[in-house]
Amino acid sequence: MPRRLLIRPGAIGDTILSLPALENLITGETEIWAPSQNLPLLSHLAPVRPLIDTGIDSLTLGNATLARLGSFDEIISWYGANRDGFRDQVKHLPFRFLTALPPPDCPVHAVDFYLNQVGATPGAIPRLPVARSDEGFAVIHPFSGSPKKNWPIENFRAVAQFLPMPVHWCAGPDDLLDGAMRFDTLAGLIPWLSHARLFIGNDSGIAHLAAACGVPVIAIFGPTDPRIWSPRGPSVRIFPWDTPPSRIDWGQRP
Repeated sequence: MPRRLLIRPGAIGDTILSLPALENLITGETEIWAPSQNLPLLSHLAPVRPLIDTGIDSLTLGNATLARLGSFDEIISWYGANRDGFRDQVKHLPFRFLTALPPPDCPVHAVDFYLNQVGATPGAIPRLPVARSDEGFAVIHPFSGSPKKNWPIENFRAVAQFLPMPVHWCAGPDDLLDGAMRFDTLAGLIPWLSHARLFIGNDSGIAHLAAACGVPVIAIFGPTDPRIWSPRGPSVRIFPWDTPPSRIDWGQRP
């Protein structure tokens, strides 16, 4: 059976949105290279390797890296599509390069953009194999990968006052928020998050993670287009930035 390598760089949300496409590319002998933080999102699909350990980020690829790449019969890569130097070094190898991000004017949701790239049927929902249960608490994660996407934190605090359930705040290692839950890795965050009754946050990788765990999600969108970037799932609700906090709760819609 041919050996296939999938190279998927990118942030947490980008990886989750491409999960259905990656699932369609899995064969009997597949390996995935991805950023270390994202490996818990992919390890259920195939053996994974941290990108940092592969040597492909080097300006000049070493013999060991080229030999490792050469051991695959097919390489599908979202890495290096815009790196002419990298493409030149691997032009003798069976690479197929794919665009890593949908364009700003993409006419379809990002999940379907990635599915279209691999010739798969659109409409799939990213899923992670977690033990989902509802333990009655809400998670508020008021951060994202860019401050430009963050709804004012005082609005999240106001929303918390309207929720008829306990609230746990969640933050990344570098986010400033006293008393928040913090996890060093996604492997630690995923099992905790999967027990939430509700997740509230911005357009962020953790919002996509919650949806992929089957948690109902309320996502607040400002400068990004939810038609492309919203979490996808049966229990996802999107609210625009100008929605009053009093209108964002478990039972109301804008």
